Amino acid sequence: MNIRNIPAKSMSFFIFLVFVGIGLSKAQTLTINSGPYQPTDESLKQYQYPEWFRNAKFGIWAHWGPQSVPRHGDWYARVIYQQGSSDNLYHVEHYGPPSKFGYKDIIPLWKAEKWDPEKLMALYKKAGAKYFVSMGSHHDNFFLWNSKIHRWNAVNMGPHKDVVGLWQQAAKKQGLPFGVSEHLAASYTWFQTSHGADTSGLYKGVPYDGNDLQYQDLYHTKADPKDKGWLSINPEWQQEWYNDIKELVDTYHPDLLYSDSQLPFGNVGRSMLANFYNGNIAYNNGTPTAVYNCKEPSKGKWVQDLERGVQDSISPFPWQTDTSIGDWFYRNGQKYKTSTQVLQMLVDIVSKNGNLLLNIVQTPEGEVEPDLLKTLDEIGQWTAANGDGIYGTRPWKIFGERPLSSEPLGAGKRKRFDENYKYSPEDIRFTTKDNALYAFCLEVPGKEYRIRALGRLSKLNDKKIASIKMMGSSEALKWTQEDDALVIVKPAHMPDWKVNGFKITFN
Repeated sequence: MNIRNIPAKSMSFFIFLVFVGIGLSKAQTLTINSGPYQPTDESLKQYQYPEWFRNAKFGIWAHWGPQSVPRHGDWYARVIYQQGSSDNLYHVEHYGPPSKFGYKDIIPLWKAEKWDPEKLMALYKKAGAKYFVSMGSHHDNFFLWNSKIHRWNAVNMGPHKDVVGLWQQAAKKQGLPFGVSEHLAASYTWFQTSHGADTSGLYKGVPYDGNDLQYQDLYHTKADPKDKGWLSINPEWQQEWYNDIKELVDTYHPDLLYSDSQLPFGNVGRSMLANFYNGNIAYNNGTPTAVYNCKEPSKGKWVQDLERGVQDSISPFPWQTDTSIGDWFYRNGQKYKTSTQVLQMLVDIVSKNGNLLLNIVQTPEGEVEPDLLKTLDEIGQWTAANGDGIYGTRPWKIFGERPLSSEPLGAGKRKRFDENYKYSPEDIRFTTKDNALYAFCLEVPGKEYRIRALGRLSKLNDKKIASIKMMGSSEALKWTQEDDALVIVKPAHMPDWKVNGFKITFN
């Protein structure tokens, strides 16, 4: 039995039964789709990375839901229950105290009335995205899919639309692989702030609405005091999570599934993954397309995801960076990354065997703001000209070159995505495909490009260069091979971007 199947008027009686010991059993029932995968590390190591993902390199993500309504950024549903926080003060001023007007009352305000998934998907494809990911549910435990086991979903409430289903239809129309992200595993402990109360002021001691039994299918029941980690140790919640994710993947059959955590809950997580992989094979008539992202080294079992992070070297396994072009949810006055910053990230990540999954922030109404539209257009112009050196490529012998005076950056260092991080003309990144080597310079030099790895005495290349072309330019280049570097004279007429790519072929 799932607590979220219970009508609101019956919730109090059901929870009473649980409290007196007549309710849920602690035994976990993990029904797995039949197929070659079993919930063991050894079995999961047979995983083979699908070519669509290895070739795609760039995906766009809609990290979007009811928490965009207040226009106050990420984690709003949790932080409004932390008295004195900026989100709490904003919430009290605009909506009232969370003991009277809580997150449950924000949900009906999310209408998505201007959302046009087909228009946005066409825009994202034009920008160069090769796959698309929809949020399935954030930590707020509100489902964007048409769930049969949880009443708090976007078909029953808010926009009254199957957000996941409509995104998927739009992606299929554009020929893009489709993914969903789940942030539910952390929801159980994340939402425990809703079970508190103000500790001072007019509403001191008045319980927040998370304490109301009829809403605990949204806020969850109160956790054991020892259950404070990012991932709950409660076996009943682990079973609930398994049921939810199984419903999601068995209903929509996405090509990609993302978890905002390490692989959750030990054997429960391995069972979920085996179920996803097996179901994907059956749905695709024996051809596996499944990609699973989580924040844990993969050892070949999935695609490791680094949130706002980057590998410091070429990874033997495909991996992914996820980041946002701004805040994770819509925030008034937020500053977005420029197209140059996005393209520098993309090239750096691809050179190290990775993909970039970029969240494009949407307003609560479902639109993308004009300055972001301009940025997406600039990215699209660049990918149209330079995509040959991105899509379908593989890492070269080294990922690239950095200024000789640079300090090394460790794996996952977030400062790489600091808007103030400055790349230099000496920052070169390499990719390769067929008989071509692609060299990308991440900033425009004064007079010439110098690529040390292709100097005449370099031990990295023993082939004779046949031709060099700047992508996005028809101008003939002047170049020479010096002992310590390949030197390319900057053409008189430069493309309209700062990240310039060269296609180098060999005899």
